[in-house]
Amino acid sequence: MGNHDAGRTPVTVIGLGLLGRALAGAFVAGGHPTTVWNRTAGRAGPLVERGARLAGSAAEAVAAGPLVVVCLSDYEAVREVVGPLGEALRGRVLVNLTSGTSRGARETAGWAAERGVAYLDGAVLAVPEAIGTADAVVLYSGPREAFDPHEPVLRSLGAGTTYLGGDHGLSSLYDVAALSVMWNILNGFLHGAALLGAAGVEATSFAPVAKTLIETVAGWVPGYARQIDDGEYPALDSTLGTHLAAMEHLVRESESLGVSTELPRFVEALAGRAVAGGRGGEGYAAMVELFRRP
Repeated sequence: MGNHDAGRTPVTVIGLGLLGRALAGAFVAGGHPTTVWNRTAGRAGPLVERGARLAGSAAEAVAAGPLVVVCLSDYEAVREVVGPLGEALRGRVLVNLTSGTSRGARETAGWAAERGVAYLDGAVLAVPEAIGTADAVVLYSGPREAFDPHEPVLRSLGAGTTYLGGDHGLSSLYDVAALSVMWNILNGFLHGAALLGAAGVEATSFAPVAKTLIETVAGWVPGYARQIDDGEYPALDSTLGTHLAAMEHLVRESESLGVSTELPRFVEALAGRAVAGGRGGEGYAAMVELFRRP
């Protein structure tokens, strides 16, 4: 109660999976009176020990404060849980940090608007243990007037709290775009580790080299982004045609070592299509034109 007296905004967290528990824990650590609810009440035990209050129902949880954060399995589960609450949600800000698609986010925003609920969609670009630290990036999209009053509270979740704009779908779209980057980086490292492993090299020996290369490529991203926005792809280091020739080396090396060629052949096929389409003399960023088409 002392935190509330000190002017801290009360927060409700619905959904106590790994991420939901981390979100609630960050609000508690930030000094905000935090009410939690989950279908399986036992998950709330450690949070209650730290100062959170366990509500007896979702309706009771929502009534506890002006800001309601939901983190469930999918958007359908969100509507299933908060849908029956009706008037209890009116006048509050509902923040949905459930993973989904931009279409799902916009549909949920429409659903909330029909019920007079201020709605923010969000995406968490961090593992649960990073929540509440400088490493956590949490994105939000929706009405600015719903975000601004609660920004100080939401910053409890991470230093990377970012408002993207009024389009509710932007957070989810950023999320899946970031996942594309993550999976492609990880797949490249894992395939490289498989290649070296075939020669008896441990992955831990490869890791420092891979990390350096990943950091080097990360340094190229701002320049590539400018090329994409400008629609011009100068070959500043090597042409796409040169890249294509090097991809053949990767395929052949994989074959000779008995390592799967599926990933390098796929990459080679994509680059081959771009070269066949007349982009062989441009830089690698020209591949974006291939990805823009179905």
